[in-house]
Parts: sequence; structure tokens; C-alpha cells
Amino acid sequence: MNLELFPPTPAPLGPLDGLLKVSRIYLEPEVSEYTRGRDILARFPDAERVEVRSHWNIPGLFGNEGNAEAWNRIKGTTLVLGVKKTMRFETNGRSADYLPPSAANGCVMSCAYCYVPRHKGYANPVTLFVNIEDITAAIRRHAGKLGPKHEPNTVDPRYWVYDIGCNSDCSADAALSDNVRDLIRLFTVLPNAMGSFATKLVNRELLGYAPRGKTRIRFSLMPHAKAKLLDVRTSPIAARIAAIDDFVAAGYEVHLNFSPVVLTEGWQAEYSELFEHLDDCLSERTKAQLAAEVIFLTHNERLHEVNLRWHPKAEELLWQPSLQEAKVSQGGGVNVRYRTGMKGQRVEEFKQLLARHMPYCRVRYAF
Repeated sequence: MNLELFPPTPAPLGPLDGLLKVSRIYLEPEVSEYTRGRDILARFPDAERVEVRSHWNIPGLFGNEGNAEAWNRIKGTTLVLGVKKTMRFETNGRSADYLPPSAANGCVMSCAYCYVPRHKGYANPVTLFVNIEDITAAIRRHAGKLGPKHEPNTVDPRYWVYDIGCNSDCSADAALSDNVRDLIRLFTVLPNAMGSFATKLVNRELLGYAPRGKTRIRFSLMPHAKAKLLDVRTSPIAARIAAIDDFVAAGYEVHLNFSPVVLTEGWQAEYSELFEHLDDCLSERTKAQLAAEVIFLTHNERLHEVNLRWHPKAEELLWQPSLQEAKVSQGGGVNVRYRTGMKGQRVEEFKQLLARHMPYCRVRYAF
């Protein structure tokens, strides 16, 4: 495949101004057979179209070591369209009860610790799946077989919760297609289920989706100084916090996602400042429905090597051998996490710190 790596850049796209200007679309042959596929292609009439056999195997894009230095430029110009072949549901028990088949994979943002690009290699542009009717039908069937949720759990006391954004950021995906709108509307008519996703982008177009309390948004937060280094191409922490009350008013359930917690000298003071800022900004209505999840950093050897090519300063915080130990994942990858014993103590310290500043914010899970 002999293509110029970076084609001419067109005008920016709404909520993704400055993040994504689609100039090349890689697409599987069947994409144009779907209404959603034709809709997305019509949004980018001037983008170059490159037909590929598989959205997972694109010569010159994935697996190309030379693309690591161009990490953000590829994210900012490239879109991949595919057809979701496997409708698989995975049990979760933390952020959700189930992980359904995803409507997207990858992201326009570039958080240095993101686990999704571990599987793609040296580039991680967003992939959208155009057969949204198949995905929503699969969720409908799955929820129908489950029936009512009789036993409350830490995920939710009433509904089976499906994480619709575990491989992407739905706030960004919503600016590219109506897939997210379709999913949010689906849950308004499922009596026993709700959707959920974590986000680092404020997309106020979602305020008009009328979720009717059946979609949970988890705004991801960390101390401002760390976010400037690690949360690349995302909405500022202050902007995320400022949007929380508006999303509650629009009918979303809003939780907080303190993830990842990165241990550095003075982390307690940084989080105390963050908690105090939240306490000052959030309305009583928001506080009454608030909950949080706390996830300490897990990093990955392959991602560490990629990050050294495009963002080495981030690795000074993320890769700390003196504090971390290796753990082989279920997929065989070499992950690193904070050392056993020390991590447990820090998790408890974090929970106590949160309780001191925001006693109304229950912790759904922490690890």
C-alpha cells in the first residue's frame, strides 16, 4: 500500500475541533451497504477512501513501527470504518455488569496510559462499526434473557448495567456518528437495563439525548497537573467538573471515575485539592446521586515502548520499576502494577482521603 502518510487536512469537526480533521478513511468493503456507513461517509465527502479487508489488519497503519512518532497526527486525520462480526458479551462486575459488543474501538484522544492501543501496535485511530442495528439487537436480546435484576450489587441496585464505552470514548464517538445516540435511546426502552461509559471529553451535544436516567456517565478525573501531562488531547479537568451538574440536569446519572491513580510524591495533597474543588462546585442534587470508582495505574510493557517514541515525559510517571511489579495478563501481555501490599495500603489511604473531603460520595469499587 503506497500512500502518503498524511493527506491534506480539511476543516475541523464540531465538538472535536482541534482533535480530528478526517482526511483519510479506511473502510471494509461492506461498509457502504449499511445506512450508518453511508451516513458517516457523507459527513466526510472530501476524505480519501481506502478499502481494506479488515479493520484490524491495515497494512501501513497497524504494526508499522515507524508510525509511533506520528501517534497524534494519525489520530487527528484518520478514521476507520468496519462491520462488527462477533456479538460477544463479557461479564465485568466493576464498571458494569456486562461489556457488550462495542460500537467503536480506539479514540481521537491520546491518554498515555490507555490500554486499547496495546493490541493495535504503533497507531490507534478511532474505528467505528456501522452495523449498529446488529449491536443494539444483540443487547436487547441479552437483556431480555436476563430478566429483572433481583439482587442488588455494587454496580447498580436496580438495573443490569452495560458499559458501552470500554474500548472508546462515547463523548467523542457521538461527534462522528449517531451510534451513541442510538445506544442511549435503546436503554430508555429496556426496563431492566442501563448503559454506562467513562469519558474525558465534554460534548454538550449529549445533553439533548434525553437519557431519562438510564445512562450513567463516569467523568474521569485526576489532579490537574498530572492530567496536563497524561490526558493528552482531552477536555481540561476544570471543564469536566464544570459540566457535571449540567449532565445531571439533562437526565444522566453521573459518577466519578478516579482513574488512573498515579502515585508520585505529594499525591495526597493533589487529590485533597481536587476533592475540595469538586465539593465547592457540585450541586446538592448532584451530590445526592454521586458515586465513584477508583482504579490505580496498571501499565504495559509494549505500550511503554510505544510511549517512549512519542511521549517520553509521561513515562517518567507511569513507568516506576521501584514501585511496580510485573503481572502477566490473561491475554499473555506483560503488565505492571503497584507492588502488592503497598498498593493495598494506598488504596485505603485514597478512600479515607475521599471520605474526609466528600463523605457523601460512596465508592462503588477501588483497586
